[in-house]
Amino acid sequence: MTYREAYETWLKEFADDQATVDELKAIAGDEKEIEDRFYTELSFGTAGMRGVLGAGTNRMNVFTVGKATQGYANYLKAHFAAPSVAIAYDSRINSRLFAETAAGVFAANGIRVYIYPRLMPTPSLSFAVRDLRCDGGVVVTASHNPAKYNGYKVYGADGCQITTEAAAAIQSEIDRVDPFADVCALDFAEGLASGIIAYIGEDTVERYLAAVSTASLLPESFSRSASIVYTPLNGTGISCVPRCLRAHGFANITIPPEQAEPDGNFPTCPYPNPEIREALSVGLRLAEETGSELLLATDPDCDRVGAAVKTAAGCRLITGNEMGVLLLDFVCRMRRANGTMPERPVAVKTIVTTPMAEKVAAHYGVELRNVLTGFKYIGEQIGLLEKDGEADRYIFGFEESYGYLSGSFVRDKDAVNASLLICEMFVWYKSQGKTLADALEALYAQYGFFEAKLLSFTFEGSAGFAHMTELLDSLRLSPPAELAGEAVRQVIDYDRDETGLPRSNVLRFVLDGGEVVVRPSGTEPKLKIYLTAARESREKSRAMLALLEKRLTDWAK
Repeated sequence: MTYREAYETWLKEFADDQATVDELKAIAGDEKEIEDRFYTELSFGTAGMRGVLGAGTNRMNVFTVGKATQGYANYLKAHFAAPSVAIAYDSRINSRLFAETAAGVFAANGIRVYIYPRLMPTPSLSFAVRDLRCDGGVVVTASHNPAKYNGYKVYGADGCQITTEAAAAIQSEIDRVDPFADVCALDFAEGLASGIIAYIGEDTVERYLAAVSTASLLPESFSRSASIVYTPLNGTGISCVPRCLRAHGFANITIPPEQAEPDGNFPTCPYPNPEIREALSVGLRLAEETGSELLLATDPDCDRVGAAVKTAAGCRLITGNEMGVLLLDFVCRMRRANGTMPERPVAVKTIVTTPMAEKVAAHYGVELRNVLTGFKYIGEQIGLLEKDGEADRYIFGFEESYGYLSGSFVRDKDAVNASLLICEMFVWYKSQGKTLADALEALYAQYGFFEAKLLSFTFEGSAGFAHMTELLDSLRLSPPAELAGEAVRQVIDYDRDETGLPRSNVLRFVLDGGEVVVRPSGTEPKLKIYLTAARESREKSRAMLALLEKRLTDWAK
């Protein structure tokens, strides 16, 4: 079926849905827009699916959610005798609608559904899947994307996002679904009344927060007197982060009122990603006004957290790589001091995350495992340890994109857990007259100056996707002999080479004192390039990083 035929089919099939018909008729004269909406279907991968809201097969809407859910339901019924799922959702536009739509499809297929009655963080879904012994789970979220996006993340019975194999099997089931004939649906209210759909109780929330509390490392004798600004960026963090921090003695918390309430339009933060300064602007302004020492910001589904600290030179933003090595060092340091460091401890990071972590781990005698990009692979390592009865060996995992986890109680990055750890680390250094910036400088002095940067290039539509594919293919076939004047010592193709990791469309170029990793995003039409420079001084590292950035930017454009 061509994109034009798909467009005409939608006009016919949704004739009784006036809102959809009006939206489709509004683009009748825009062939490019019609093509973009209908040239393909939203792809389903290990991160589920994510797309722009609107009518069309290549958009997030009730239609695409229903079809994906029917495929997932078919998969669950084929693999489990009496399957059950847990569902959570964030503050985005239509998140609750999509969550209840999914619940109705599962219920119509005889699958028991447990759904949070209010918005909750993504890690609480991972916890609920395990706590309620479900066979799968769904979170309706587009994470840190702009307001026009929404998404659908899928979890397995272990609380991890699904594996590559499971994603392929679910996609196969989705492909077989006739969206206009095969999708079963039950009214959400009817499902609740019948009992096949049930709300997740507050007791599960309490158990989740209690589990987060077990990750606390700071002795009770330490003062928690820190002035903290926390912003949920109009997302789900408001439901758990302040509650958790206050339970651990952090009483002086200020929340920007314009970002406190859930709002999928993100009116003061068009791009609610704590990785970028613009997303923190409201929090930074409030921190300056109140004289607060620490700013925390969680993304809309509260699995990532960004931070900034007050210094003599002004507010210093801490990158995901920097916070990761700070937390890894802090966890190791405190567990040694508390006598809770396990035998043969294990930490995990992704291959695009700073190699500085390897030096920190080696200092403490910690085994550091490198995995593919995606926190599910970190969760998978926890699962492997658990299978061997050694889950306690896991002490910390992180990725450069502001995701951290210090316990095995969930299998996804957890900004509630990380927010608590960051606050504890902050006051621990404060007791020594140091800021987190001071602590970071001490680590650089000890292990070397690691500078990192992520380049991201967007390729919209079918033509953009084709161009991105061509770029990667050319790089794979003709890898550079040098980058920024540095000889390429090793080229690792994770799609072809024997790396011990699942095959993935990732290229890694190892240099003397640095590396470049190139991969397509799994959730957005973007090409991501990760740069690392490590030299004996900050100046030399930054100079190398600048040369790498120019070379790779010129290539990508």
